Amino acid sequence: MNTAIRLLEQAAARWPDKIAVEEETGSITYGALLRRAQAIGTGLLAQGVSGPVIVYLPKSIDALAAFFGALCAGTAYVPVDAHIPMARLGKIAENLRPGCIVTHEDLLPNLEGTGLTGTLLSGLEGAIDGDAVARATAGVIDTDPIYIMYTSGSTGTPKGVTIPHRGILDYADWVVDTFGFDETTVMANQAPFYFDNSTFDIYGTLRCGGKLLLTPETLFLFPLKLPEYLEANEVTSIFWVPTVMMNVANAGALEGHPLPKLKNVAFCGEVMPNKQLNIWRRALPHCAYANLYGPTEITDVCCYYKVDRAFADHESLPIGRACENMRAMVLMEEGREAAVEETGELCIAGSGVALGYWNAPELTARAFVQDPLRPHTASRMYRTGDLAKVGQDGLLYFLGRRDSQIKLKGNRIELGEIETAAVCIPGVANACALLDEAAGQIVLFAESGEKLTLRQANKVLKQYIPAYMLPGRLVVMERLPHTANDKIDRVRLRASLTEEVAPC
Repeated sequence: MNTAIRLLEQAAARWPDKIAVEEETGSITYGALLRRAQAIGTGLLAQGVSGPVIVYLPKSIDALAAFFGALCAGTAYVPVDAHIPMARLGKIAENLRPGCIVTHEDLLPNLEGTGLTGTLLSGLEGAIDGDAVARATAGVIDTDPIYIMYTSGSTGTPKGVTIPHRGILDYADWVVDTFGFDETTVMANQAPFYFDNSTFDIYGTLRCGGKLLLTPETLFLFPLKLPEYLEANEVTSIFWVPTVMMNVANAGALEGHPLPKLKNVAFCGEVMPNKQLNIWRRALPHCAYANLYGPTEITDVCCYYKVDRAFADHESLPIGRACENMRAMVLMEEGREAAVEETGELCIAGSGVALGYWNAPELTARAFVQDPLRPHTASRMYRTGDLAKVGQDGLLYFLGRRDSQIKLKGNRIELGEIETAAVCIPGVANACALLDEAAGQIVLFAESGEKLTLRQANKVLKQYIPAYMLPGRLVVMERLPHTANDKIDRVRLRASLTEEVAPC
């Protein structure tokens, strides 16, 4: 098992006529998906493509066929947003130097004037050269890149996280074993393909022969309709960002929808407030709930916690333990392992750790380093930049970003702790806390449809956090701004600190 394309080959051999992926406009079987991938791989090889393939397509069966087509050609794929700004695509292409950009005819005009050339997906799908594909895939080893996913860089230049085949192969095994996936699994995908959470959906269902439902993106704008969709499609598993789950809970959308087929509810990408999680658990007590954690640099998920009890709104939800073939360590600055209840940086080692950042050796050297606990081995680890601790219960707890730890009037403060407390305020659905350095105060952005004053908010917050952590300013919005990945857009909120803040 040297390349992830073997997962598709095995599924196609075992379930050739079973639906692999379904979207609004149609579906495709495992057998047909493999044939499309082999045809696209043949087309790429015929054009002499050897470098990574940018897939500039909407989330669709076509995009998946292009991903697997690149793998059939023995190279990596690079998923990008179909609505990506051309300046950003240009920076990615400059860093990547791709073999080609696979796209649709209706997206070609976007590339005009950029100096980039698109290759039509339809032009790649001719006759299959099985021998050429076999030679290309036989030359791949499990430490070669399967995909390169670009994330935001602090300098404004996107960073290309390069994941090896072994990371995905081990991850797919872990997903299936941990959540009991099999050929009856129906996964309702939420994450965009350029967001690493999508690998759980794609490769988890591929590994077990399940069905991947590409849930219409517009549906997530109407939380009341989501349970109806899950019910109508007999969905058994979901892996959504907490914001989507919060919207469903806050809208009361689960009422009257017992969803008997739904078995697994997993979430990742940001902190899941217990307040909304408890709404889900009360409405759907038969489901298994899991809090997953992991940055893009470690093949999506490296830690998990299966929720096994009720948590009060102000309690911290653990991120649990490391996944199989992964190690999670809380390290202090001097390289020693943190004691129980001691805060340090969460560092990850194991098969899921990325190869590094594409064509960025200095960035790679800073983030991917020798494991200090195993100095005489070749063990590399990724420094996440996240703060964590091991609790008295032996479980890991996420404490926020290292850069979200602030010092105000001599006090060290975790902004994430304020956000956790803020959702305990009646009427507040979501929250973001930031430091306004110019004003020397903490600003709390609260998502609420009700009128709320700073005095009212702090009266509640005093029950959960000390006085020195109380915000000095409150901004109430009907909806907090979100990124394309449905995470709170902290960059936009931080920029608003120097501007007149308007409700979103």
